[in-house]
Amino acid sequence: MLYLCILALSLLHTSYALSHLAPLDSDARPRPRPRPGTPNVLGPVADIHIANQFVAPDGFNRSATLINGVYPAPLIQAQKEDHFAIRVFNELTDATMPLETSIKQSNWADGVAFITQCPIRQDEAFLHQFTATTQTGTYWYHSHYDAQSCDGVKGPLVIYDPEDPMEHMYDVDDETTVITLSDWVTPDSTLINGQGRYPGGPLESLAVVNVTHGLRYRFRVLGLSCDSNFNFTIDGHRMTIIEADGIETLPVAVDSLLVFPGQRYSVVVTANQTVGNYWIRALSDQPGDTFDGGRNMAILRYKGAPAQDPTSLPGPYILSFSESDLHPLIRPGVPGIPEIGKADVNINIVPGFAAGAYLMNNVTFVNPPVPVLLQILSGARHPTELLPNGSVYELPSHKVIELSFPNNGAAVGGPHPIHLHGHRFDVIRVAGNSTPNFINPVRRDVTSIGVAGDNVTIRFSTDNSGPWFLHCHIDWHLDRGFAVVMAEAPEEAAEEQGAVIPGMSSIPVSTTADWEDLCLPGDYWGQTRLGTLGSRSILG
Repeated sequence: MLYLCILALSLLHTSYALSHLAPLDSDARPRPRPRPGTPNVLGPVADIHIANQFVAPDGFNRSATLINGVYPAPLIQAQKEDHFAIRVFNELTDATMPLETSIKQSNWADGVAFITQCPIRQDEAFLHQFTATTQTGTYWYHSHYDAQSCDGVKGPLVIYDPEDPMEHMYDVDDETTVITLSDWVTPDSTLINGQGRYPGGPLESLAVVNVTHGLRYRFRVLGLSCDSNFNFTIDGHRMTIIEADGIETLPVAVDSLLVFPGQRYSVVVTANQTVGNYWIRALSDQPGDTFDGGRNMAILRYKGAPAQDPTSLPGPYILSFSESDLHPLIRPGVPGIPEIGKADVNINIVPGFAAGAYLMNNVTFVNPPVPVLLQILSGARHPTELLPNGSVYELPSHKVIELSFPNNGAAVGGPHPIHLHGHRFDVIRVAGNSTPNFINPVRRDVTSIGVAGDNVTIRFSTDNSGPWFLHCHIDWHLDRGFAVVMAEAPEEAAEEQGAVIPGMSSIPVSTTADWEDLCLPGDYWGQTRLGTLGSRSILG
């Protein structure tokens, strides 16, 4: 999605995107660093600097990889139909990706290393431009190179809708109501809005979410985790879900919310309890995790309450959460014949694990020597011509695609959240429920494939040409090959993407280099059998 490497929102494929590459010493001046005490909030036109810095969000000081020196990265706020121009400065000592956003956009600007582009090299900058013409909601942006996002390269992104159909349900929705959940390694801790405590560590200050009695708050809850999923609750307060992964849902009241890596929810909470402090809890699925010493916690603080830790008790837990209870507010329904296996294209993808690597249909994904999109632009079309061998599936244009993930328990470390770039999909068979729903299933871009015995099934239409990454959103699993590529309409992709990529088309560029220059012949990922792209040799 920048996929800057970011999440893939379901933007219409007509969204306009541009990216430019420039050296750091160009006339692009760095953005001033945020002043202490000011909100870390950026607009849709901004500079972000990725660098190694020391940080101690849980009291343990260590070197991390940060955006603009903070974790989580600054919130990016925009309005519907805003034009985004995000310039990414790589000030690291290794290559990095443009940001990925959870926003569906033109394929070449998706920001996924080795799928749609080469990484940004050290001491260079890359400009991401796109217009989110139809998408609104809650997203995030993060690096999609190696495991950089686990080290801090990630942050929230919200596109507000001035005609939000759910606006009547809440009073407050701004930067103060964004809640990020993440794990933090070395030592292991849970961070809520970038603050937390680790076992045996100091009693660091916890994140505080301030509310005023009587008001209704739209909390945007984001799973920025590398590994853990979280059970999110607020003592004494019920939540009403109104959004999942950028899609408005019919309101569903719950007392707890299960959030997998990459997933986002909006919940409405009414501040209707006695003025005081209440625990916000995000218990991870890691063995032995507890709330001891304020771990996995933040504070909901009413105006007028003392600045102290809560003494509230958990619960009540009456209304449980089930993904099958979520239904789209707008245009519910599934494309194609309402029967399992009756789409235009039906594919079973069986997860597995062997010799320390993950498999999808018995193949471990490895980064190709040149991005898949670049291969397509160079003339490759069929999966037998596209690298990596066995991990690319060709999908025809304007067809209904059904993907099923029969879970035999072989892929250790589950449940696995599966994310498809470039599309929102309908989950016609959710984890924990074998009965398909073709009438109004949840529509989103990340879903869990459950546990052994589940057979989660999704559907989408191929209306956005290009190679799209399908992968487990647990970063350590992706790093070990839990992924495939859906090469959607390669012929159309070559024509459409070639017409919009700066430097390969009539679209003007404002610098001396562009998307194509991310891949240099001397780089290890530039070694390929494919010959030339335009006038440029891509052979090493």
